[in-house]
Amino acid sequence: MQNFIIRITQENFKLLANERFSCFLLSENVRDNFAAEFIEKAHQQEKLVLFEGESALQLYTQYQADGIITDASKDEKPQKIIKEVQKKAPKAVLGVVSRNRRHEAMLISECEPDFVVFKVWKDGLEKSKELLAWYSEFFLIQCAAQIEDDIDYADLAADLVILDDVKVNGK
Repeated sequence: MQNFIIRITQENFKLLANERFSCFLLSENVRDNFAAEFIEKAHQQEKLVLFEGESALQLYTQYQADGIITDASKDEKPQKIIKEVQKKAPKAVLGVVSRNRRHEAMLISECEPDFVVFKVWKDGLEKSKELLAWYSEFFLIQCAAQIEDDIDYADLAADLVILDDVKVNGK
């Protein structure tokens, strides 16, 4: 069964009450007072909060969040980025966005993050399914499918699914 990471794009606390969701993702663009209050309420319910974006590491430290998702998909040598983050935040839950290619996924996995993130679009869905299936079969590190389009994610071989809050608000 897949677990969910819900990306909060709108300032609201309603999804914290949903028992199906135990991990949330805040962008670096959230207002300070919202981030602080959201993290406090999430922690009261024993739920995780991660940050993403260029300032994720700083915000993780500032707000005492649980972890970060760092994007290594644009770098030819993702290990350097990952090791730097692991050095600065050794206790953080760490997710790393990979290029949707096997080689980069292997390089990232060598650094042992908590999970590897693959972006999934409608265009190229079959290739993404194959990549996720391959990764899940050969690696012990969890993988996450970051859903970029309106697609059915139920049959993706991903341990985690990252969804925007607007896609789950009605569910």
